[in-house]
Amino acid sequence: MEKITSVGVVETQYFTCNEEIKLECGDTLKPVTVAYETYGKLNQAKDNAILILHALSGNAHAAGYHNEEDKKPGWWEDMIGPGKAFDTDKYCLICSNFLGGCSGTTGPSSINPKTNRPYASDFPVITIEDMVKIQVKLVDHLGIDKLLSVAGGSMGGMQALEWAISYPYKIKSCIVIASTSRLSAQGIAFNEVGRKAITADPFWNNGHYYNEDKKPDKGLALARMVAHITYLSEESMHQKFGRRLQDKVNLDFSFDIDFQVESYLRHQGKSFVGRFDANSYLYITKAMDYFDLVEKHGSLCNAFNKVLAKFLIISYTTDWLFPPVQSKEIVRALMNMDKEVTYCDIDSPFGHDAFLLEAERQTKIIKSFLKDIS
Repeated sequence: MEKITSVGVVETQYFTCNEEIKLECGDTLKPVTVAYETYGKLNQAKDNAILILHALSGNAHAAGYHNEEDKKPGWWEDMIGPGKAFDTDKYCLICSNFLGGCSGTTGPSSINPKTNRPYASDFPVITIEDMVKIQVKLVDHLGIDKLLSVAGGSMGGMQALEWAISYPYKIKSCIVIASTSRLSAQGIAFNEVGRKAITADPFWNNGHYYNEDKKPDKGLALARMVAHITYLSEESMHQKFGRRLQDKVNLDFSFDIDFQVESYLRHQGKSFVGRFDANSYLYITKAMDYFDLVEKHGSLCNAFNKVLAKFLIISYTTDWLFPPVQSKEIVRALMNMDKEVTYCDIDSPFGHDAFLLEAERQTKIIKSFLKDIS
């Protein structure tokens, strides 16, 4: 009998918080709807829940399939399921689309109850702290007093750190993968280029494009192309593409596609437009830019002063977007504050995307870490 390794068919669920949510910018939101999925079963004591936190372009669909004919599983399918890193035979996994997203949770494309039109650029500027505040509301709604762990890669790691700092009594452990305590100037620069690509698109219309025939698709596609370069490493790009030509033997001596890497990036941009909202991209990248634990708390040591969670920090050698040195800063600060932390720097050619691709090695580390959390 073949071993079942997938959670199978799953359904996206929705929770609406009717409380007025005070945002870090000073504005408020009400109501806020959250899209989420769960995998595995919550035990009677409700102490086996793990919150999975997604990256910039992710959503609540972290594992499984939406129907029997679905060919594309959730974005962390290799990590969530029976016997996997986040073992659904042991744990109840929760993944929600964060605030400002475009996959079911309230964001710029949602209807503003005051106008009955999409918020568009009238949506308030949000932060990582605001996203976590909404996640706390969801966890409370599910009747969970304390999470066994919060875990996320990239921007998901930022949210995990915010959980540990702002809600120390609500989590037992924190898993931060390929992430940082604050975005570097280089990271902010790439985000700004992406935002300018969108706002320079003639169809952006100051964000009010939802009821128009034309949308800022070209700008969003270009933003994704630029960002996608930062997710890869020079080594992985060389191995995958090199200087190989796309469907031709000789150069065209034109500005059409010559190289495979050009074709790949254009495909990434085009496919992204079909599933993501340009305004959400603006708001989410700005939230990443604003995340700075040093600025907010005075130092990383101050930031971690009151954390109670056990930490697992994982970085990747060829990740130049969130390089290992940034993870090591977090580890040193935690150690200086006498917090329990495990650190692994994994040698991988895949750059920042390694947290999505290196399932086998991540699985061994995460399984071992979670086994000791009680």
